[in-house]
Amino acid sequence: MISIIIPTLNEEAVIEKILKNVASYSGKKEIIISDGKSADRTIEIAKKYADHVVVHDKPVRQTIGGGRNAGAAVAHGEYLLFLDADIHIHDIDRFLEKALGVFENNKKLVGLTVYLNVFPEMASWADVAVHWYFNRLVFTYNNIIHYGASSGDFQMVRTEAFRAAGGFDERLAAGEDFDMFARLSKKGQTRSIPSLTALHTGRRAHKVGWPKLLFSWFMNWLYSIILKKSWNKEWKVIR
Repeated sequence: MISIIIPTLNEEAVIEKILKNVASYSGKKEIIISDGKSADRTIEIAKKYADHVVVHDKPVRQTIGGGRNAGAAVAHGEYLLFLDADIHIHDIDRFLEKALGVFENNKKLVGLTVYLNVFPEMASWADVAVHWYFNRLVFTYNNIIHYGASSGDFQMVRTEAFRAAGGFDERLAAGEDFDMFARLSKKGQTRSIPSLTALHTGRRAHKVGWPKLLFSWFMNWLYSIILKKSWNKEWKVIR
């Protein structure tokens, strides 16, 4: 079974689309929404589709790593699939069948990611260029250098390996996705699968601009590797 875990915070504009998308998967699954205490209709919508809705109830703001861990804590599947709320997977049955096949054919594989692109109707030339480079960079890290790297938009991992690695570092406001895959790669192999592509809105880059976002990504990656903390004190919500 695949446990599909989606962290949310005020995602009413996009959450129903991804929930319909993952609910259409005909394989054995459970859908888990891990919500950071949304003030809009996110939880209401989630309850229509999700098998579990976990809501953060602490006074301090939850990090996205904390949200993913909270979802994983109630998961029962052999595989955990972490998705962002604005992701879409075309032909999800074929897509996940192939992803599962990659795991089944390589018992040493503990985590995989896929190529990411912005929806064609939303994509700018900068989106296309950056994702072309980023996808190949992640491929190089995982498949050639054998050092885990992945965006949190799409991360599929063996549950046993995820728990052995300690899950996401909840202290990191950003860069927790790369950090987790780096630690996961010490438990086994991680791979990027170029033949599988997931689409997303590119909303953060569209809001703050690619130069600022790329600098932020780099600094958070550097800080997480060297100082074991994130450069950003808070990962601002973009809606």
